[in-house]
Amino acid sequence: MEQQILRINLGFVNAYLLQAGDGYVLIDTGIGDVWTKLESELLFLGGLPERLKLVILTHGDMDHAGNCKNLQQKYGVSIAVHRGDLDMVSTGKSRPRSANTFSGKLMTWMASRMKDTASSFEPNLYLEDGQNLNEFGLDAAVVHTPGHTSGSIAILTAAGDLIVGDTLSNRRIPKTADLFENEQELKVSLSKLRGLKANSIYPGHGKPFPFDTLLALTKDL
Repeated sequence: MEQQILRINLGFVNAYLLQAGDGYVLIDTGIGDVWTKLESELLFLGGLPERLKLVILTHGDMDHAGNCKNLQQKYGVSIAVHRGDLDMVSTGKSRPRSANTFSGKLMTWMASRMKDTASSFEPNLYLEDGQNLNEFGLDAAVVHTPGHTSGSIAILTAAGDLIVGDTLSNRRIPKTADLFENEQELKVSLSKLRGLKANSIYPGHGKPFPFDTLLALTKDL
């Protein structure tokens, strides 16, 4: 069955709402400052107050995890994350990273100055590579993609939609992550994504783009 994906534009970052049986699964939550917008969108789309089965984080950066605590406390929603980013979400603090572009270096500098302890939280569930999400009504699987962070993951639906967090972006043009904890792990993860059977890429920042664009971007890996 085709999986419907609703993109929630939270300014410079995306959240994605996926139909999951009689409810929904939300992927990423935006920064804490956009809580009112996220909540209103989820109420309008029918995910809240009772049909949101799970929140999945593509990674632990607070521009993606900033509203998990609100969803836990106000609506009792369970939050799932890869264990590799537990320290980030439980402290609200980013880890040191490197960059290979000017914009990436600027983001590295900005991230080093940010700490959002008010939005820190403890996850309810931990996801693993290859894990099937059918128990949550979602016909999709987890793909561990370390590099941007050690706990970065992608979600691949049975319909071929690939939600990748910050492993890829499309702010102005599609490109691979220019901010990373481990550049070699990032290259391995991009090669792993190349081998998947997918149709469309849904990045954490910017508009979706065709899977063939990923193949072109990573042809030299």
